[in-house]
Amino acid sequence: MAQFFQIHPDNPQGRLISQAAEIVAQGGVIVFPTDSAYAIGCRLGEKLAVERIRAMRQLDKQHNFTLMCRDLSELATYAKVDNQMFRLLKNHTPGPYTFIMPATAEVPRRLIHPKRKTIGIRVPDNAITLALIEELGEPLMSCSLIMPGEEQPLTEPYDIRDTLEHQVELVIDGGFCGVEATTVLDLTGDEPQLVRQGCGATDEILG
Repeated sequence: MAQFFQIHPDNPQGRLISQAAEIVAQGGVIVFPTDSAYAIGCRLGEKLAVERIRAMRQLDKQHNFTLMCRDLSELATYAKVDNQMFRLLKNHTPGPYTFIMPATAEVPRRLIHPKRKTIGIRVPDNAITLALIEELGEPLMSCSLIMPGEEQPLTEPYDIRDTLEHQVELVIDGGFCGVEATTVLDLTGDEPQLVRQGCGATDEILG
């Protein structure tokens, strides 16, 4: 049975953040709010939790997971980034963007796109998620909470609990946070390429 934490979206309660981080550290799968929609996640490299998420979402091995980072200071550990990329990221983080970048050797192989050797990186503009990552001390591995056969992510915390109460360890209710997924940009080529238009504007990035 999933635990259900109601956490303030602007001033997250430290006690609940600590408990949530402990659940993640022990290998739990959690649902949490972001600046685009609710997401599902686990600790980086937690093999069993990753496979549980794949099964829940019915994801194949080609699916790119996203690393939710606290800020850009963690970036070079997990992604190969040049100066041009870094400037773009600095101008658009935190925010509702997922950037696909070449992965470093620090990223577990099962989380990397098997053919392209890439990983999605994201710095969300959400106080709850940032506090959770800070408490955890490492990025949170995640993907959007779009269930099999659906086109839109789940948005209502109580509905999420009813749907997943026997499949996850924790649902964090951080209030309404949107229904649209992130904008996904591929930074592996000479110029940024739009993979998915979401709630992040791209006019400035794509020119």
